[in-house]
Amino acid sequence: MTRRTWTLIVSFLVVAALGLLGGFARVPYVALGPGPTYDVLGKVKDTDVVSVDGQNTFPTNGTLRMTTVSLTDDVSLFGALGLWLSGRYALAPREEFFKPGESEEEVQKNNELAFSESQTSAEVAALHYLGYPGKVIANQVTKGSPAENVIPLGARIISVNGKQVQTAADVSAALENTKPGDHIEVAFEKDGTSKSTQLTLGTRDDGRPAGFIGILPVDRADVPFKIKISLSDVGGPSAGLIFALGIVDKLTPGELNGGKAIAGTGEITGDGTVKPIGGIAFKMVAAKEAGATAFLVPSANCQDAKQQAPDGLKLIKVENLKDAVSSLDALNAGKETPAC
Repeated sequence: MTRRTWTLIVSFLVVAALGLLGGFARVPYVALGPGPTYDVLGKVKDTDVVSVDGQNTFPTNGTLRMTTVSLTDDVSLFGALGLWLSGRYALAPREEFFKPGESEEEVQKNNELAFSESQTSAEVAALHYLGYPGKVIANQVTKGSPAENVIPLGARIISVNGKQVQTAADVSAALENTKPGDHIEVAFEKDGTSKSTQLTLGTRDDGRPAGFIGILPVDRADVPFKIKISLSDVGGPSAGLIFALGIVDKLTPGELNGGKAIAGTGEITGDGTVKPIGGIAFKMVAAKEAGATAFLVPSANCQDAKQQAPDGLKLIKVENLKDAVSSLDALNAGKETPAC
């Protein structure tokens, strides 16, 4: 063979090797992009996303969409380049989403747990906003703590240190002026039986001087009806705000969204506070493509949202659930709403 033939063969082999490398070699990055959206006032697989059993509900109209971010983990060199050039996706180091030694199954399990907790927080926040009573339960009991073998898991906390408990925050407030070694009384209820017990407070691991009981108090709704959120294959806590609004809309007369196409995002706590989330740019794109005309943005995400919002999508800044409801009322009345 001539030198030219050898050059062609070698060049072909090099190109083929590079092609195989680029097509099959995996890079330590994940691709983030717009994910699916779900109308919490509608149905998924013929099942209401938000349903209420044992209580009258009211008709809804329009859409109220929770938004998500898609994450692609198995990315090749050429695949990453193509996704980046599309302008629709962004690349991020894999270690930001997968801890060293953590499997995809573990990540998925944690995301599903966060999603489940967001549903509970949404229910508590919505019912608290509507004036329904709540309760505080011991969601965890720390091993080796004063509460172990004394306060049962799932017990309703009635009072701590002589102070009535209405919210989870009341438990910490009742211990503010205590110290390790102090003796306090805790009243609780389990399976219909009320009890009162004396505890000797322990020492906190976080260095705070207040005494330590050893329970994780959480807020729960205390109503004679059941709220169910039926949505699978979704993870993370950022749907809380929209779930809460969906519950409020179904339990109150009129249309909270005025029959419009509304979307949004935001983690919510039991007291209705809206916390920031990640991936705001991708969620806004997904909302716009789903037909939303307005998007509810956690106030802490406003700066990024304002810089990256798609044309024609109205941004509404929210601090808490009350803000979100009043802003939607204002939007429906043609009034100004808090903007990013």
